[in-house]
Amino acid sequence: MRAMINMHSLDTAGTEQFTAMRELYMRQGQGFLLVFSITSMSSLQELAELRDQIIHIKDDENIPLVIVGNKSDLEEDRVVSRARAFQISQIWGNAPYYETSARRRANVDEVFVDLCRQIIRKDMNLTQMRDQEMASRGDAGPGRRRGHRPGRRRNRDRCVIL
Repeated sequence: MRAMINMHSLDTAGTEQFTAMRELYMRQGQGFLLVFSITSMSSLQELAELRDQIIHIKDDENIPLVIVGNKSDLEEDRVVSRARAFQISQIWGNAPYYETSARRRANVDEVFVDLCRQIIRKDMNLTQMRDQEMASRGDAGPGRRRGHRPGRRRNRDRCVIL
């Protein structure tokens, strides 16, 4: 089975003046990469605020999410330990944690693949639950037609990188 995911990237660093736009992206997004610098404790602390905002806006604790510690090529400047970042990932519902280096292109593809898989898995589970609910009611549901493939989504799916 193939899935089409339309990804949008929004860099929120220093964009406090664009909070309405950020909230719109959070509302529309189906999954989120929360990226911090391993050389900055404050960037990690900002993620907690972003995650809380996402959960509040989405009203969902189980939103697809990947935590990313960037700048792994700057190990000598590390401020955030792997243990601390991993601890946060555990507290946040076992969210996957990756360390990446944009400079070396280490683990960059992997974070996107992981997030996309989470989005697809959640979408398939929701579709399956809806189909089971309709079947138990004996309802074909609005807009259902013969030959319609229930697991298929339109290109409106979004993945937002924060």
